[in-house]
Amino acid sequence: MFTFPSTRRQLPPQGRLQVVQAPEDIELLVREQELLTGQSGRTFVIASADRLVYRVQWPPLNATGRASAGLVIEHLGNQGEVLCRQSLPLWEFLEHSLVQAQAAGQLFTPSVRAKR
Repeated sequence: MFTFPSTRRQLPPQGRLQVVQAPEDIELLVREQELLTGQSGRTFVIASADRLVYRVQWPPLNATGRASAGLVIEHLGNQGEVLCRQSLPLWEFLEHSLVQAQAAGQLFTPSVRAKR
């Protein structure tokens, strides 16, 4: 089957993808990425016909040293550019397409490699 290069999504280059088992694993996976690599956020792939790629981040701390209650979700383009950015409280995140994809067994994330 032929696909146009401009419409084909590239998977993150970090190796094999692992399935996300439960919605609450998303938080743990994001925190794991941040702890092991020192980089903010983690990439997730919805393995549908479009291969949608998102980066999920916990928001930065504010002046009082507290983070807002919610997540920052970025829809990424073919070259890793941010196409759309949303800040969602946790209760709204449960309705996001990432959680719906997880429930359907279509949400994956690259394995993490610790920074040396």
